[in-house]
Amino acid sequence: MIPFRNLAEARTPDGARVSLHEHEGEFFIKLNGRQLMGSNSTASELLLADLACRFRHPVERPSVLIGGLGLGFSLQRVLELSGPKACVVVSELLPEVVAWGREFLLELNGRLLDDPRVEVVTTDVFDCIKNGPGRYDAILLDVDNGPTSFVLASNARLYSAKGLATIRRSLRPGGRVAFWSAAPEPAFVASLARAGFRTEDVAAKSHERAKRAAHRIYVGEVRDYHN
Repeated sequence: MIPFRNLAEARTPDGARVSLHEHEGEFFIKLNGRQLMGSNSTASELLLADLACRFRHPVERPSVLIGGLGLGFSLQRVLELSGPKACVVVSELLPEVVAWGREFLLELNGRLLDDPRVEVVTTDVFDCIKNGPGRYDAILLDVDNGPTSFVLASNARLYSAKGLATIRRSLRPGGRVAFWSAAPEPAFVASLARAGFRTEDVAAKSHERAKRAAHRIYVGEVRDYHN
């Protein structure tokens, strides 16, 4: 059996170990030794982008915020969907993860970081959200395992009533936010509705051949002026 190659690692502000690995041409990111994502299992990351950018009306110059770079598959799909005039901000807390994209993952998705439509910022995505009222048409949040399972303790604020209100203010009319969740979190749909969003709860497979949809994507849409 060919062993996993440990390529690099970094520490989160909480002290957790984030590591990058390669095995038989596939790449994986782990948190404290537990797999977070892999290049062989990207269906839910692509669906996250599809749902976030599924606008009811055409948007000529979409402004999109992606929380968490990961392996770059959601970014790839957003760029495919959003057209030549888009502005896509990728907020990645760990500068090491951005560096991995350019060093180890260049042929996978790293070249997307040099797309002129892309701006990469190494900061907490919540700072981008609270500093940009009415700025975004779509927000993608794949920074945790779900609304109650956090990679960083500070991420809890994203899912609180105050945090959801802040997200709603940062979206334009008709704007959409999509949250990735490793497992069903049915109470979160009610939280989104209380925050004033039109909601969707979408089952997501980890890969196309999966027999069941293990993950969920929760979508909140700001009602636009046409509704």
